[in-house]
Amino acid sequence: MKNAIQGAQMLFVAFGALVLVPLLTGLDPSVALFGAGLGTLLFQFVTRQAVPIFLASSFAFIAPILYGVQTWGIPATMGGLMAAGLVYVVLGAFIKVRGVGFIHKLLPPVVVGPVIMVIGLGLAPVAVNMALGKGGDGTQLIDANASLVISCVSLVTTIAISVYAKGFVKLMPILGGILAGYLTSLAYGIVDFSPVTQAAWLSLPKFTAPEFNINAILFMIPVAIAPAVEHVGDMLAISNVTGKDYLKKPGLHRTIAGDGIATIAASMVGAPPNTTYSEVTGAVLLTKAFNPVIMTWAAVTAIILALVGKLGAVLQTIPMPVMGGIMILLFGSIATVGLNTLIKNKVDLHQSRNLVIVAVTLVFGIGGMAFGIGEFSLQGVSLCGIVAILLNLILPKTLGENHIVDNAQIEDEIN
Repeated sequence: MKNAIQGAQMLFVAFGALVLVPLLTGLDPSVALFGAGLGTLLFQFVTRQAVPIFLASSFAFIAPILYGVQTWGIPATMGGLMAAGLVYVVLGAFIKVRGVGFIHKLLPPVVVGPVIMVIGLGLAPVAVNMALGKGGDGTQLIDANASLVISCVSLVTTIAISVYAKGFVKLMPILGGILAGYLTSLAYGIVDFSPVTQAAWLSLPKFTAPEFNINAILFMIPVAIAPAVEHVGDMLAISNVTGKDYLKKPGLHRTIAGDGIATIAASMVGAPPNTTYSEVTGAVLLTKAFNPVIMTWAAVTAIILALVGKLGAVLQTIPMPVMGGIMILLFGSIATVGLNTLIKNKVDLHQSRNLVIVAVTLVFGIGGMAFGIGEFSLQGVSLCGIVAILLNLILPKTLGENHIVDNAQIEDEIN
C-alpha cells in the first residue's frame, strides 16, 4: 500500500509536464497518460526493474510533432516517432558493442548544445502567440487583454514555485502554473465545460494507429539526437541520487534501448515519445524512494487515470494562454540547457571549427532553413541536427588553432 501511494505521488510530480506536450501538439492527453504508463512498464522490463525512474512525454519532440501533424497528420507523425524510437534501440546496440565513448564521439557538446538551443528558441514564436491568445496563423482566438493577464499569472506562478517553493512543492512548478492560470481563466469566463459534461466517466482513450510515410520518418529520425544525449545525463543523475552506477548495471545499452522501446510503444497508440523525467529524479532524491517498484505503481496509476474520460475532457478545456505563459519559461529553459552544455564542457567558440558548427546550426534551425528533393523536405531540428553532426565529422580538428594563438598573442601585447 505504501508503494502504491508513493507511486501516485511520483505521477503527481510528473503530471503537469506529462500532459503539457499533448495539449500543445493537439494529441490526446489521456492517450499520453496511457503511453507514459505503458512505456515505463516496458522500460522496467528491459532494464530488469533496476532503475527508479519514470518515463513520460518528451519536450524535445514538441516542434517536430507540431510540424508533422500539420504536414502529414497524426498517424504518419506517429510512424515517424516509431522510427525515432528505433534509433534509440540501434544506439543501445552500438553502445553494447563499442562502449559509451561512441556517443561522445558522434555527439560531442559542440553538436548537442546548439541542437538543444534550437529546440527551445525555435518554439519561441509559438509560446508568445499562445500567451497572447493567438493561433498558429496569428488569428486572435481569445481576447488579447484577458490572454495577457492569464499567461502572466501562469508564468509568474511557475517561476515563483520553481524559485521560492520548498520541498515537494518545488518539484511541481508546471502543475502549479496550470492551476493558477486555469483559475484565472475561470474568472474571465473563457473555459468551455461542454466537453466535460459530454464525456463518460470511464472510457478508452482515443488511440491512433501509426501510418508509415517516408518523409515523416526521415524528418523524425534526427530529432532523437538531443533526447538520446539527455538520457545519458538523466542516468548519471539518478545514479548519483541512489549511489548506484546504472551505466554499468543494468547498463546504458539497456536503459537507452528501454527508452526507445517505450517511445515505440507510445507512438503505436498515438502518444508522444517517452523520455526519462528529471522532476521524478528530484522527487526520488527528496523522498529517498529508491525502490523501482514505486515507479511500477506510478505507471499503473497513469494507465488507470487514462481510462477516466472526465479527466481527459477537463485537461482539454485548459485555455491556450495558460499553456502560453508556461511555455515562455519552458522553452527558454530548454535553450538555456543547450547554452549550459557549451559552457559546462568549455567549448571554445574562439576556435573557428566550433564557431562554424554552432553558428550554422543555430541559423539553420531558428531561421527555418529547409532542404528538399521532390516531395521530401528537411527543416528545423531535424535539419540542424544532421548538419551539426556532418560538420563535426567533416571539419578538421585543427581548424582555427593558429587563429587562437594569434588572438592570445594580441591580448598579451595589449596587456
